[in-house]
Amino acid sequence: MPTIKEKFEKDTVPKLMKELGIKNRMAVPRLKRVHINVGIGTRIKNSKDYSDIEANISMISGQKPILKLAKKAISNFKLREGMPNGITVTLRGERMYDFINRLANVTFPRVRDFRGISDKSFDGKGNYSIGLKDCSVFAEINPDDIEHIHGLQITIVTTTEDNELAKKLLSTFNFPFKK
Repeated sequence: MPTIKEKFEKDTVPKLMKELGIKNRMAVPRLKRVHINVGIGTRIKNSKDYSDIEANISMISGQKPILKLAKKAISNFKLREGMPNGITVTLRGERMYDFINRLANVTFPRVRDFRGISDKSFDGKGNYSIGLKDCSVFAEINPDDIEHIHGLQITIVTTTEDNELAKKLLSTFNFPFKK
């Protein structure tokens, strides 16, 4: 059975070439990486324990996340240099394609009152960012096991510099953009 990446290369790339009028196969927009990030600043102030967030991100992504430390102190946020303030993971290759597939086909339909994702979240360089307020919409996480609900940010980095090309690329992965 072909993997999601192999299926994309075999089926979708020729369609995109024809649709976009690209003659070279290597010029077709592709996914580079996916960043998943969770800010834990408020959790550090209250409990100092963020292992449940780390476990959730690990289940969602399929790989161990890393802890991000503050690079400099900011007194207004009560943040000192070296304090943990985020958990992040970067997905590439087959895990990235698997995550994108699960995000578009399983997770988005589970979001309450979901009417599609905005096409205004592109950054002008072909990258797309999504923020979810509740991590329990992922099928890998049991909502009964969550003590504190936390959100997460997902950034999808593509090889293209054009937002329209990136939108067409994400549409091939069944991303439900608002009409």
